[in-house]
Amino acid sequence: MYRHMVSLRAVQFFVILLFCSVNFACGHTAGVGPIIGPRVPIREVVPLPVNEPQALHLALKDPRIIVTKSERRLDLYSAGAIVRRYKIGLGLSPVEDKIRQGDRRTPEGEFYIFTRNDKSAFYLSLGLSYPNIEDAERGLRDKMITRRQHDAIVRAIKSRTTAPQNTALGGDIYIHGNGASSDWTWGCVALENADMKELFDAVSVGTPVTIKH
Repeated sequence: MYRHMVSLRAVQFFVILLFCSVNFACGHTAGVGPIIGPRVPIREVVPLPVNEPQALHLALKDPRIIVTKSERRLDLYSAGAIVRRYKIGLGLSPVEDKIRQGDRRTPEGEFYIFTRNDKSAFYLSLGLSYPNIEDAERGLRDKMITRRQHDAIVRAIKSRTTAPQNTALGGDIYIHGNGASSDWTWGCVALENADMKELFDAVSVGTPVTIKH
């Protein structure tokens, strides 16, 4: 009986010793026990500064505008290099090339700025020389316009003035403000107002504009 009690106490002692050893080890793992090694100071996380876009240096040299409809993007060039890239919105029917008045499509082709309007209903605007000569040729071929209208468009484009805006081909296509978050215009190219202000100040009448799919 006595030997049995001694064996039982030895087993109990061994279990208690093992339990304490395990707890001590887990304490280090969980960070409860003493810290081994030097303390590492906590570094304060400082947010990186946000780089503001650099001011556009005016005047631009040989400025040019290229609009890529499929990417909803307007690139402004100076001396053959891109100096600004703007998000744009297009006409309510944004995919196809403009054909006629009221189709709500943004035209494609080679144009130039023929007017600047600082009192536009759409903040600021730059008028595009649509219809161009290619549009006039198509319109005459498809019997949408008369020979007289065709010739008037051709004369205006060659003299870099204002082409007739009231034929069946349509007109009044502008780059203007009032927002670029969706395709909402009647065929114009729309920018956010801050972007439109920068573009308006950077280009003049006669600046070439390419609009491509």
